[in-house]
Amino acid sequence: MPVRVGMVSLGCAKNRVDAEMMLFTLREAGFELVADAAMSDVAIVNTCGFIEDAKQESIDEILELAALKKEGRIKAIIVTGCLAERYQSEVMKELYEVDAVIGIGANSTIAEVINKVLEGKKYESYPEKTDLALCGGRIRSTPFYYAYLKIAEGCDNKCTYCAIPMIRGCFRSRPMDDILREADELSKKGVKELIIIAQDTSRYGEDVAGRSLLPELLEKLCALDSVCHIRVLYCYPERMSDELIDVFAREEKILKYIDIPLQHCSGRILKLMNRHGDRQSLTSLINKLRERIPGITIRTTLMTGFPSETEEDFTQLSEFVNEIRFDRLGCFAYSAEEDTPAARMKEQLDEQTKKHRQEIIMEQQQVIMAENAVKQIGKTIKVICEGFDRYAECFFGRSKADAPEVDGKVFFAAEGSRPKIGDIINVEITDTLDCDLMGFYRE
Repeated sequence: MPVRVGMVSLGCAKNRVDAEMMLFTLREAGFELVADAAMSDVAIVNTCGFIEDAKQESIDEILELAALKKEGRIKAIIVTGCLAERYQSEVMKELYEVDAVIGIGANSTIAEVINKVLEGKKYESYPEKTDLALCGGRIRSTPFYYAYLKIAEGCDNKCTYCAIPMIRGCFRSRPMDDILREADELSKKGVKELIIIAQDTSRYGEDVAGRSLLPELLEKLCALDSVCHIRVLYCYPERMSDELIDVFAREEKILKYIDIPLQHCSGRILKLMNRHGDRQSLTSLINKLRERIPGITIRTTLMTGFPSETEEDFTQLSEFVNEIRFDRLGCFAYSAEEDTPAARMKEQLDEQTKKHRQEIIMEQQQVIMAENAVKQIGKTIKVICEGFDRYAECFFGRSKADAPEVDGKVFFAAEGSRPKIGDIINVEITDTLDCDLMGFYRE
C-alpha cells in the first residue's frame, strides 16, 4: 500500500509553486497524494517566514499536526519552506514533534526525506539556496482556469525591513524558453489566466542581460496563440519603464491590472527602507500609468509604523492614499524581522501606534473602494465564473480588476442557462456589497 502524503502550503503564491513542484516529485516517486494532511501518513508543512504573523501561522499549523501525530493518526511531520530555511536547526530544537526540516535547496530531495523519516530517523538538510530548481514539473493546486507562472527566484533589492534575500538568496531569472514552454502547456490545458510572479517581476532578466527582459517576455507570451489572459504582479515602481508601460498598453492579452508595491510615499522613510522615490515621483508614475493605459486597475501595498515614522510622515501617507485613490490596496503594520537593518534602527514604534495607523489607512481605502464600486452600477463587465455560493444562492467570480486570493468578488444571479466554472461571461452590475459587486448574467 503506497504511503499517503499530505501537504499544507502557507504564504505567497511563489511558495505555492514550490509546493506544487514538490508534489510532482512525490507523485513521480510513487507516493499517494491526499488533499487533507490530517488524513496522511506523512504531513508536510511548506511554511512562510516573511513576517511575525506568517511565522506564527506556520508554527500553529505544525502544532495542530503534532497533536494528530501524538494520537497516532499521522506518522511523521516534515517542515519545508521559508521558516525552515530561515531558522534551520532551531525549528527541530523548538518543535521536537517535527521529524525533518529541510531548506529550500533540498526541495528536490523530498521523496528521499520521507523515506528517511519513515525509517524513524530525524533528518535535516540545508544545501545552497541556489539548489532550488527554477524549472520542472508540478501538480497545480489552483483551479483549472488560472495558474501562477513563476519567472524568477530570490531578490537583490535589499529593502532594510525584508528578510527575503536572506531566506531566498540572490535574484535568479528563469530561462525564457522554459517559461514560454510552460505557458503554452498550461494554456493548452485550459488555463485562461496566467499570473506572472516573482519577488520582483520587473527585474526579470537583469541578472543575465543587464537589463529588464520583462517587456520582451510579455510580448512573447502574448504571441502564443494558446494564451488567453496574462496578469502581472509585483512590479517595482523604479522599473516601470516606458517600454514596459507601452507593452501593457499595447498588448490586448495583458489584463489592465498591475501590482506595484510602494510601501510608503515619504521620501525620508523610503530612503530608510532602501527604496526609491518620494510622493511627487510616485504620484507622477501613477498619473502616467492611468494616462497611458486607460482603465488600468492599480494595486499597491503600504506599510505603517516603520522605525522613526513621524506623525508628519504618516499624514503624508494618509493624504497620498486619499489623493491617488488606489483601486486595490493592502496595508501592513511594520514587523521588526531579526537580522534586518531596520530591526536595528532606533526609534522603533510601539505596536499600538503601528496597528492604529494601519487601521486608519485600511478604513480610508474601504471608503474609496466602496465609492468606486458604486460607479460600476449599470455597467456590463467581463467576469470569470468561479463557483456557486449555495448559502447566498448566487454565482461568484472575478473581474479583470481582481486577482485571486487578494482582491474582491463579483456575485451574480443567472437568468436562463447557468454558466460553467471557468467561463468568461458578461455580467450586468446592479448593486454593491461593501466593496464587492453584484449583478445578473443573461446569456
